[in-house]
Amino acid sequence: MTRQSRTSPAGSERSLHQAYDTALLDLDGVVYAGGEAIAYAAESLAAARAGGMHLAYVTNNALRTPDAVAEHLGELGIPTEAGEVITSAQAVARLISEQVEPGSKVLVIGGEGLRVALRERGLVPVESADEEGLAAVVQGYGGPDLPWSRFAEASYAIHRGVPWYASNTDLTIPGARGIGPGNGAAVEVVRIATGAEPQVAGKPLPPMHRETVLRTGAEQPLVVGDRLDTDIEGAFNGEVDSLLVLTGVTDAAQLLRAEPRHRPTYVDRDLRGLLAGQPEVVAAGAGFRCGGWTAVAAAGVLELRGEGDPDGSVDGLRALCAAAWTQAGDGSCALDAGKALARIGL
Repeated sequence: MTRQSRTSPAGSERSLHQAYDTALLDLDGVVYAGGEAIAYAAESLAAARAGGMHLAYVTNNALRTPDAVAEHLGELGIPTEAGEVITSAQAVARLISEQVEPGSKVLVIGGEGLRVALRERGLVPVESADEEGLAAVVQGYGGPDLPWSRFAEASYAIHRGVPWYASNTDLTIPGARGIGPGNGAAVEVVRIATGAEPQVAGKPLPPMHRETVLRTGAEQPLVVGDRLDTDIEGAFNGEVDSLLVLTGVTDAAQLLRAEPRHRPTYVDRDLRGLLAGQPEVVAAGAGFRCGGWTAVAAAGVLELRGEGDPDGSVDGLRALCAAAWTQAGDGSCALDAGKALARIGL
């Protein structure tokens, strides 16, 4: 399927791990949260790989190196090679390398992942805005303990006219204790201090998609993510299909309000969705039916009718998506869905 104004989740008779050659998987909120594996992730990914699907892990988190990410995944029971990990640090390092001279100095505001990616591109990471011949400033997630003084260091250089780059602008990041501020929040600090705008590489922007294609060689990829404004929008921009899982940032209510570029091809509860076909959503009178559920938009409210299998509650969400997205067209749905979502526990 190609880029379009989607009004309903799609169906698939074939299991997704057989219908697509490569899964481009986000990490935070999809495979793990707060360093711990999300339920069903390890076994689902092992089964998908055994069934012939290639797995690649595509993350906007620029903190850790691919080697460190691969090692962590292995500890979680997901054997992974470093070459299967693609980070926004790699994407932004390539972007910088195309605009500055080889061997240029780059001020790093972030973690080791950025430093390793810059060296891979023949650039020299430095720590001070006072370095002679500074060619760029790059900012990426540096963990919750990144000192405030690092934001000041970036501001000093940017005020002197040094070009500014950001690995990504995710405002939040999921963790073991909940949702915390992400690199986008830190970027806002520097933006406020300088009035400047960075060049951004990460999802949903083209540099990240290009980096992923270059490193994986995927011909029929499926983007798998938990965020509408990065994973799903990135798939939309790249004109490839996507699967939203409900294990991270996006909840059911946000999905119903999604504007066209944030509407996934498929939606499922977790990574077990890779191993199954996707039920079709069909028009049913004034509404839409999936499984035993029928969703109808009426008098400013989304209603859910029927008595679907409780274990198939995502079928009810799929039907609600069709009703909401059709009602919204190219906009964002403003219908009240509270009672409907409560019926299916989402």
